[in-house]
Amino acid sequence: MKRTILAGMSIMALASGGASADMRGAWVATVHNINFPSKPGLSAAEQKAQIVGILNAAERARLNAIFFQARPESDALYDSRLEPWSRYLSGRQGVAPGFDPLAFCIAEARKRGIGVHAWLNPYRAAANASQPRTPNHISHRYPQYAHRIGNVLWMDPGARPVQDHILAVIRDLLTRYDLAGVHFDDYFYPYPPEKGSLPNFPDDKTYAAYRAGGGKLDKPAWRRENVSSLIRRAGQTVRATRPGAVFGVSPFGIYRPGIPEGIKAGVDQYGQLFSDPVQWMREGAVDYLAPQLYWKEGGPQSFSRLLRWWRGPEANPRGVPILPGIAVDRMGSHGWPASEITTQLRIEKSTQPRGRGGFILWNIQPVKANTKGIASML
Repeated sequence: MKRTILAGMSIMALASGGASADMRGAWVATVHNINFPSKPGLSAAEQKAQIVGILNAAERARLNAIFFQARPESDALYDSRLEPWSRYLSGRQGVAPGFDPLAFCIAEARKRGIGVHAWLNPYRAAANASQPRTPNHISHRYPQYAHRIGNVLWMDPGARPVQDHILAVIRDLLTRYDLAGVHFDDYFYPYPPEKGSLPNFPDDKTYAAYRAGGGKLDKPAWRRENVSSLIRRAGQTVRATRPGAVFGVSPFGIYRPGIPEGIKAGVDQYGQLFSDPVQWMREGAVDYLAPQLYWKEGGPQSFSRLLRWWRGPEANPRGVPILPGIAVDRMGSHGWPASEITTQLRIEKSTQPRGRGGFILWNIQPVKANTKGIASML
């Protein structure tokens, strides 16, 4: 069955397994060479071998979807006419790797019954602002909207040309690549530099232009609407460009501190990141959400309590599919036992209302390494 046919089935059947299949996915991160490629400057043959290794591991673990980070810093891990080749491939932005990683990944994934979603970071222009960027990079095209926050270069979410460019990237990807969908991560406005603070984002000019044009929202509400507008338009663009493809986001896993009651958080997603995923669900702007529930079961960020809230009718009256992000990497970084992951997988299966469910794993490396037997758990 061709991928274009599969994409027309239910959201949970994007990759394989038929109309009743759950989403069983993993993120493949390219920023900082987290998962692929393992380092810059590898040959095309070495990079292809690494993609095959990742997909073989996904197949062994019976995953049916991967979320391939195709745009980590307003660049491309594919042959783009709009943005430069990523420096994570060669070590230098704009240098072609000798093949098209995204196209190769899609072709190899199809052989294994795995759907590929293009994961885009919408507003990060450079993870390291001191690195050179090509003349056609968005930060040079719209320098007035490029802002350095710490060592990261950030494009202004309030700038309409920036948003329009992101939508053009989405249309280009879905027109030329056989993708199951498009996916955004949680980076919209910058995370606060310290607990309880707001990032000092220099958007006074774009806000003043909004007010001069008749806008009435206060600045926090305006920032949230900037993000929601992109989410709304991105979903519309995905569905119009490639019917059957899906659009989803992996927001921070806690909506606001104290929601649901007793949940603690060092970040207020609504008030500090200006991200309102509840609005997106209520509007039907997204086809699914994958909140990053990167905490243990029980305690002040209880996995089960958060998942029940995200799936519950108060936050999610439309029943938008909720595919929790599960932090398998914490078996290494935090010393989690394997039993924590099996517990969370079991909770995901049993938490209602579920409809068709599933999960996305952060990230593919523990699956590839079979850390603490994770492949057999899956």
